[in-house]
Amino acid sequence: MAAHYLEFERPIADLEAKIEELSKLSETTGSGGLEQEIEALRARAKDMRREAYGKLDAWQKTQVARHPDRPHFVDYCAGLIDEFVELRGDRKFGDDQAIMGGLGRFRGQPVVVMGHEKGRDTVTRVKHNFGYGRPEGYRKAVRLLELAERFNLPVISFVDTTAAYPGVGSEERGVAEAIARATEKSLMLNVPMVAVVTGEGGSGGALGIACGNRVLILEHAVYSVIPPEGANSILWRGSRTPEEAAKAMKITAQDLLGMKIVDRIVPEPPGGAHADPEAAITAVGDAVEQELASLEGMDIAALKKQRSERFYAIGRSGLQ
Repeated sequence: MAAHYLEFERPIADLEAKIEELSKLSETTGSGGLEQEIEALRARAKDMRREAYGKLDAWQKTQVARHPDRPHFVDYCAGLIDEFVELRGDRKFGDDQAIMGGLGRFRGQPVVVMGHEKGRDTVTRVKHNFGYGRPEGYRKAVRLLELAERFNLPVISFVDTTAAYPGVGSEERGVAEAIARATEKSLMLNVPMVAVVTGEGGSGGALGIACGNRVLILEHAVYSVIPPEGANSILWRGSRTPEEAAKAMKITAQDLLGMKIVDRIVPEPPGGAHADPEAAITAVGDAVEQELASLEGMDIAALKKQRSERFYAIGRSGLQ
């Protein structure tokens, strides 16, 4: 049972609180007479969750994408990557734990893996800077991409960030240039690359490690040039709402697939990836395995051509 409920999940939260209360009463009294009622309520809660998640709007999907219990990079790494060896530092300034990466085996295949890590509690969130990548994080990503080329290893990236870190130190160390270099390296990479948007795909902070041959997105993840709150503030001077901004921006997985910005939607378990992290991680692994297999055997020229054609085509549908 999820400990954190979103606003649209309040009816489900109330029902599950009642289930918990009845379960404790049943344990205290030792009576089995409540079991049938409890099971009926559990079935009802399951149906309510499936119904709620089947008709989410763009703002609700944004909330789900930000859910603190969704699987993070460390979870995908633990579930999918064997013999993972983390590589730290950009060899220029320091190590940024908002972007992690290293070497490992994905279902027996040697790979380079990287991704954003937000952290779960106060200590880890501070350690990972809430997933806001600094310049050294993107320079570390370039270092990892160069390593992948050197040893001819495919790259898997997991994208989940609100944006790159906009602090003074980050700007002084050239965060925009670092993101541009990471984006350039991803686009010109000599090996296959599959990127997965697992939660928030926010701004250049996401794009820096998301320019793969295949870009996947989880069913309730979002991918945007700016968070809805920022769009409302900048475009409408705060006169509207984040809900309106999210709808107008077309940031959901379904919108993005229709515009061919992403290549594939990975279904989430009923109730979202946070409801059954193990199932969500397995589904992502299956999708990544299929996409890597489809890229196998392509030479360097073909990989670059496919990648360039994919990104050049964005926004050109219907144009002659």
